[in-house]
Amino acid sequence: MTTDQIQANLIQASHQIDMDDIVREGFPTLREVANEVSLPLSDEDIRLGEKMMQFLHNSQDPIIAEKMGLRGGVGLAGNQLGLMKKVIAVLVPNEPEHDEAGQVIPPKEAYKLQEIMYNAKIVSHSVQDAALETGEGCLSVDQEIPGFVVRHARVTVEYVNKAGEKKKIRLKNFESMCVQHEIDHTNGIMFYDHIDLKEPWAIKDGMLVIE
Repeated sequence: MTTDQIQANLIQASHQIDMDDIVREGFPTLREVANEVSLPLSDEDIRLGEKMMQFLHNSQDPIIAEKMGLRGGVGLAGNQLGLMKKVIAVLVPNEPEHDEAGQVIPPKEAYKLQEIMYNAKIVSHSVQDAALETGEGCLSVDQEIPGFVVRHARVTVEYVNKAGEKKKIRLKNFESMCVQHEIDHTNGIMFYDHIDLKEPWAIKDGMLVIE
């Protein structure tokens, strides 16, 4: 199918993106650089971003995820759907809080980051590197690949939101790792490309390890 045909199927009103829509290792688009999305955004590209975000919401809802057979995700890129378009969706939840009695209470804001990004690119970054303590996973990779995925500790990202507005945000910690992971997808890069295969858990000088 062509990109247009794939997208037409994904954005049908009755369709919800599921694991069958997500391509796996070996599929060509995972190793190709996606094309920038044309501006102003078309209705089809806006709906695509909304469908991608809905998938992330569904994947983080235990009941819906079990019903639909979804793996939990915090990010999704167009390349992972077989589309050569620079569009990503990111949904990073806040951790639950605790009251004075130690009882768990919902966070004041449900999400640290909830955004659909078109043509996202890193325009500056820290000298310091960072990696998630537990490594990374990917909806397009079915096996665990252990090791530190070494990225920039902090990044500044420019993108266009679904309203067509140009945005610039500075990110650190988990949100930074997540957005870099998805931008990598739009450039044909997989998370394990950043792992030192000889010493996968080596901590480089000055590297920040994020819990």
